[in-house]
Order: sequence, then structure tokens, then C-alpha cells
Amino acid sequence: MNRLIECVPNFSEGRDLTKVNAIVAAMTGVAGAWILDRTSDADHNRSVVTLAGEPDAVAEAAIRGAGKAAELIDLTRQRGVHPRIGATDVIPLIPLEGVSMDGCAALARHAGQELWNRYRIPVYFYEAAATRPDRVNLENVRRGQFEGLRDESPRNPDRVPDVGGPGLHPTAGATAVGARKILIAYNVYLNTSDVSVAREIARVIRASSGGLRCVKAMGVEIKSRGAAQVSINLTDYETTPLYVVFEAAKREAERRGCEVSASEIIGLVPRKALETPQGCDLRLENFSPDRILENRLASVAKIRSPASAETQNGR
Repeated sequence: MNRLIECVPNFSEGRDLTKVNAIVAAMTGVAGAWILDRTSDADHNRSVVTLAGEPDAVAEAAIRGAGKAAELIDLTRQRGVHPRIGATDVIPLIPLEGVSMDGCAALARHAGQELWNRYRIPVYFYEAAATRPDRVNLENVRRGQFEGLRDESPRNPDRVPDVGGPGLHPTAGATAVGARKILIAYNVYLNTSDVSVAREIARVIRASSGGLRCVKAMGVEIKSRGAAQVSINLTDYETTPLYVVFEAAKREAERRGCEVSASEIIGLVPRKALETPQGCDLRLENFSPDRILENRLASVAKIRSPASAETQNGR
């Protein structure tokens, strides 16, 4: 059996592709780790890279990428619509095959310690790697973003990083390192530029407001296309299928006199998550078979059908 994990580091740079290229280059060349995908978004000012392979190799590649990001990204100058606390905002480790969630949590804690030892980047552990209950939810860790956390962590014991600190790195901030299930990063575009509509829809469908289970959502303005967007994280697509999220957003948009014009998946998605009832059209934009996790594993790493990507988890 393969020992296989996925890692999806998120970097707080989506506009300067020279910097993104350098970060990706820093993650290449680690034997046993493969880069499956990369996506950059100028409005969110964020890049998402998907790694997969042997656990230690994948963790090492992510650590190296975070080190390069700390060199190149200055959060005191960075602005974008996506919340962030660090140059490398999050490093989630995801079990795919032959590795337990506990195993990924232990590896996440090791990776967090290495980030501090090598680069003096403070670390917060979240989800399955959290060492305290109030940090299981990533939103609690991110509260106040870089600016708020920078001011609060030196004087508030409840906000001190799990590793390093008590203050943040002056330009690279801090990184949240965790272990979790596959997550689907999903955006829904509306045919209106009124961001208040997107915010209303996000409030209705997200779990924290009593909406759909395992759904996190926020409404943002996408200036590059003159549209409002509902930006969604689906944390367990077996509990709440992707098509259910789409239909809920579509229904709420229609109630407010607008329509869903398109949707998109950021990063990769398991094949099973794309299953929809007959007649349901997700209106996916710029989607191709290369966005399917199993296809990328087969083509890049020559690994076919990891058991957990299809049956255990379920991005």
C-alpha cells in the first residue's frame, strides 16, 4: 500500500507571478513529492499549490515553499480580498492512503516546529493538529488577520502562537498548519456587482449561520470581472455534496433578483465530488479533466485511485 498524503499550501501572493514561480520552484526537487496543480487569483491575491506524495517528502516541500514565501512576500504591503495571517497563510496536510488523520496531525506539528527552527515563522496548529479546542476552527486563528494578530499576540496570552512568538514575523506573519479532510475550494459568481447580495447569500448558506453543514462562505467583490462572488470552502463533500451547495446559492440568488452566472473550483477535486443528479449543471468555468485529483495523481505521480480519495474522505 502507498503512504500518500496531499498538501495544499496557500500563499498570500496572486499578482506577481515571478514571486509565485520562485515559491513553486523552491518546492520542486524533493524526491517523493509531486506538484499536481497551482492556481493564482489576483483579486484574492492568493496562490494555491497542490502537492502529493510520501508524507515526509510532501511536508519538506511545503516547508521549503514557506521559507521562500517569507523571503518574497511582505504582508505590511500585501492587500487582497481573502483573509490571511501569513505570507504562507495555511499548510493543511490531508491523508489519502496508508496514513491516518492522527499521523497527519503529528506530521503537521513537526512541520510547524521546522518552520520556526529554520525561518522563525510562528505557527498556529488547527483542525486535527490543534493542541487547544479554540484553535480547531481556522476562523478563530485568523480573527483580525495579520494586522490584528500582529498587535494582539504579544500582549494577549490567548493569541500567542503554538510555536514561536509571542510576536509575529515582522513581514511574513504566522502560518496555520493543520491536518484535515479533503476540502473543496469553490467560488460562485453572480450576474451582479452588488457585493451585499453575495454577503447575504453567504450568510444564509454557511454552517455558522445555521445553513448547510460543512460549508464556510463569504461574499466578496471581484473587480477584475465586475461581479460579486460567493467564496466557499466545503469541508466535507460527502456530508454536503457540491451540487447541494450550488443549488442553494442559485436558489438564494434568484430570491434576490439575480442569477448564478458561473462557478469554479480552485485547485483539485475528487472525481466523486462531481457526481450530480440528472439535469443539474454546476456551470463550471474553465474546468477540465486535469482538475480531477485522481487524474493528476495518475498523470504526474503515476499513482492510480488512492483508496481514501474515493472512499475515506470522500478536496
